[in-house]
Amino acid sequence: MAIQSTLRPSQERVAQLVNAYAKHRPLVQRALTAGFVVYVITTTFRGLSARPASSKRKGKGKDGESASKPRVAVDAAFYQRLSRILRIVIPSLRSKEAMLLFMHSSLLIFRTVISLYVAALDGKIVASLVRAQPAAFLLNILKWLLVAIPATWTNSWLSYVQNKLALAYRTRLTQEVMRQYLGDEKDNDVKVFYKLANLDDRIKNPDQMITQDIQRFSSHLAAIYANVAKPVLDVILYNYQLSQNVGAEGLVLLTVLVQASAALLRALTPPFGQYTALSTQLSGNFRHTHSRLAEFAEEIAFFGGEETEKMLVEREYAGLVKHENGVLRRRWWHGCVEEGIVKWLWGSFGLCICAIPVFFKLPGVAALDMGGRTEGFVTNRRLLLSASDAFGRVMYSYKDLQELAGYTTRVALLLETMEDIKKGKFEKALVSSASIEDNAKILKGRGVVYESEEIEFENVPIVTPNGDILVRSLSFYVKPGQHLLIVGPNGCGKSSLFRILGGLWPVYGGIVRKPPADQFILIPQRPYLSLGTLRDQIIYPHSKDDMERRGITDSDLLEILAVVQMEHIVEREGGWDAAREWREALSGGDQQKIAWARLFYHTPKYAVLDEATSLVPPDMEGMMMEHATHLGITLLTVSHRPSLWKYHSMILQYDGQGGYVFTKLDAEKRLALQQEKEALDMKLLEVPKMKARLAELQELAAERTRV
Repeated sequence: MAIQSTLRPSQERVAQLVNAYAKHRPLVQRALTAGFVVYVITTTFRGLSARPASSKRKGKGKDGESASKPRVAVDAAFYQRLSRILRIVIPSLRSKEAMLLFMHSSLLIFRTVISLYVAALDGKIVASLVRAQPAAFLLNILKWLLVAIPATWTNSWLSYVQNKLALAYRTRLTQEVMRQYLGDEKDNDVKVFYKLANLDDRIKNPDQMITQDIQRFSSHLAAIYANVAKPVLDVILYNYQLSQNVGAEGLVLLTVLVQASAALLRALTPPFGQYTALSTQLSGNFRHTHSRLAEFAEEIAFFGGEETEKMLVEREYAGLVKHENGVLRRRWWHGCVEEGIVKWLWGSFGLCICAIPVFFKLPGVAALDMGGRTEGFVTNRRLLLSASDAFGRVMYSYKDLQELAGYTTRVALLLETMEDIKKGKFEKALVSSASIEDNAKILKGRGVVYESEEIEFENVPIVTPNGDILVRSLSFYVKPGQHLLIVGPNGCGKSSLFRILGGLWPVYGGIVRKPPADQFILIPQRPYLSLGTLRDQIIYPHSKDDMERRGITDSDLLEILAVVQMEHIVEREGGWDAAREWREALSGGDQQKIAWARLFYHTPKYAVLDEATSLVPPDMEGMMMEHATHLGITLLTVSHRPSLWKYHSMILQYDGQGGYVFTKLDAEKRLALQQEKEALDMKLLEVPKMKARLAELQELAAERTRV
């Protein structure tokens, strides 16, 4: 009796608590549901928010040099890079991209609403079967077929709009990159595309970044919104509806269990973003090696370097395959763990939650018959599967975000490098001599460039991009009409001088006075012939409209070709609009003549000739030189042909040891000295033979004396 008296007050207190909870359960339910919504949003924000950034990773590069590479992670640096790129791809709220994003968001919400309706309809269909109500069953089937119309329409539109969004992102980003890479009217003289390849070591394969990396980044960026925003919205809406059916208490319990297992899954997730960035880099290296094989095919064929090149290509491919195999192994075991937790463990949690209304009497909820319980279970099961799938996609979204971080790093590196180049900041591996105190002082300096009609260098060092100082202080002066001949051994600074004149290389000291870069035209030994028509080869880089605006006709172009004795090519190739691979269709000499015709079309103030007549006959060479002089073009010529000396009035001669001589060129005197030198050389070649003959005669004379 004492025990019963003790239990009764306890039971009464429990009963009172239950009654009080049942009385206030609607308020508690709302509080728990609101807390769940806040928790989901906060957890998602924290899960996707920035980690402490470490933007540089120090170590040794492939060749032993110290390397600094951007770290690939979902951290503050990633979000900073992404926000910068977003300002490019979505320039304003009224832009096409913003409208597509709004349409995409509306379709995502509409699809979630349809999913909620379908979940409830699914339960009603099963309930009508359990209750054996054919009319209700057929009516629900009709509703099912009718809801399929907007559902399929929405899904198709979602895919269409997402692809359009990815294409719009890619278009904006490609336009911005190409504007910086090839310049525009404001900064056309910066020549980023050249300096990126020759003055900086950070990017080895800009072609892959501009074509593949931007495309992949745009696709991932368009998909990441649906992979993050939509699942979060689904988790909230599905679980809210689920809480109305099974109670918020079960929802809280489910959240605790799911979050605990999710934390374990996150801890076991490898850094897929870093893998993606490295995979892209290795693919670029493999492609770059193949492109070098195509570019230098002739030299490789002559040297018989097939086995060496094969080894290099296979080495790059082996590195790529090794990395991909490692990633596949990690994806395999991660996929096993991921599916085990997301599909099976969370599924078992969900079944237990769905069973709560069946096995337990919820306060304030009326008892249901078999059909009602079945309808509730099927509906809750459908909601739970959708919520589980949505939460799984939230989990997967972090992996997608890591991959996006990899592509973001690549695109941001391209943009940042191009900006640095436009500011004159380069990162280039330097030769060992660059660390010498005197050389380092020169490399830290910067010269001044003034625009002028003449060309004048005052104490200008000639320095290569890798820090090799060819000439410590070069000074010379050329007025318009004074043709300059530049001679010297290979690697002494002849081509380097031209690159400074063209604004391609920085000036490390002194004063440079020169015309703008567009007043120079370069004719190398192997001229560049563009893709296009025969007319395009003469007027490059002008278009036909540009030519016509200058008042030049095809007849004028034919007269220009007549100067270089190439007028027959128009009829031979099928007219001015004939398109060919001109580097294959024309011989080396014809290519040089076309380049000279291009010079006569543009008539710049200065022409830089780098062995530009090496493949044409001497008489044609003289005709082209004289015609250029007649047009008022000042020639800066690198050539070892003595026949060209008479067309130049000044000479800049390098000795190959850092010294030079700049003086007037007396062609007749220099030719006479050259001829005398050649005659002496021939005589010196005869000296060993004469000595040998003298020795023979002396021996014969000695023998006769003995006889």
